[in-house]
Amino acid sequence: MDAPGPDPRLVPTLGALIRCQFQARGFSFLHRQPVTSLLAGRRASRIRGRGLAFEELRAYRPGDDVRQIDWRASARTGRTQTRVFTEERDRPTLLLADLTAATFFGSVHATKAAVIAEATALAAWLSLRFGDRVGAIVFGDDGLEEHHPQRSRAAVMRVLGALAARAAALPAAPPRPVGAGPLNAALARAEAIAGHDWLVLVAADLQAFDLAADQAIGRIARHNDVIAVTVSDPLERALPAPPWQGRATADGARVVVLDPGRGGLGAKVRAAHERRLEAVRRGGIRLETPVLPIGTEEDAAPQLRRLLGGAAAPKRRRST
Repeated sequence: MDAPGPDPRLVPTLGALIRCQFQARGFSFLHRQPVTSLLAGRRASRIRGRGLAFEELRAYRPGDDVRQIDWRASARTGRTQTRVFTEERDRPTLLLADLTAATFFGSVHATKAAVIAEATALAAWLSLRFGDRVGAIVFGDDGLEEHHPQRSRAAVMRVLGALAARAAALPAAPPRPVGAGPLNAALARAEAIAGHDWLVLVAADLQAFDLAADQAIGRIARHNDVIAVTVSDPLERALPAPPWQGRATADGARVVVLDPGRGGLGAKVRAAHERRLEAVRRGGIRLETPVLPIGTEEDAAPQLRRLLGGAAAPKRRRST
């Protein structure tokens, strides 16, 4: 009998990421959004959607957008003329996925790595469904790998395979603190790869964003749509009520009792998290880049569905 595979809530498997295609419903990263979506407000975000290609110049018809009237052509012909555009079918999507050693952490439902991989897989399946090319930069502490955008299921499968392979190595990786270096290196590559009117989605540990990342995202966002999916754990937002115990020594042999109330430790943890999230959000508003904060206490799909204003998954009918 085959041994059971890893729990996908801890280590995202290829099979779990493939199944994400059935959860990629009820929301999207396109520019047409429900009013409750974080992407709906133009003041908070600048989502272009696919580009528009000029198709023809024709006589104005009732109901046409008056902003598309070509006044020069109208004066020349003596009749009101309007420009007609068609939505371009192709908008490349570039996905950046943070699978550093620090993301192999979670205190409730899943690890950060699992939530990041799931969010990336959902975006990949959505982009493929809309007919866009899908590429990715999957990065860790030991470097990154690039997958240039292609429009095929095989391209999405290669991205998912890269996510699963890098995640599978995390349990054996030595623990490391969160660092900004891997994310900044991935953003530098994204800046070199992305052209104009791409969708660049960054799914990363909230603690990895720093000023350099803010500046890199700003440069990319000048000509592209950028969405930041920031992942955190409940323990990073607020420590549990005291007292609680854990192995806090270097050798892991001695049990100590820690009191979050002593020295204001609990308040400091909560304040540090709020400052970091507020800094990222402020950068997003300044750059007109949406920031979607999600956590490890739940799968990524329902969280993104709520943030993007999508309807809940339809209930199955009961058999009679």
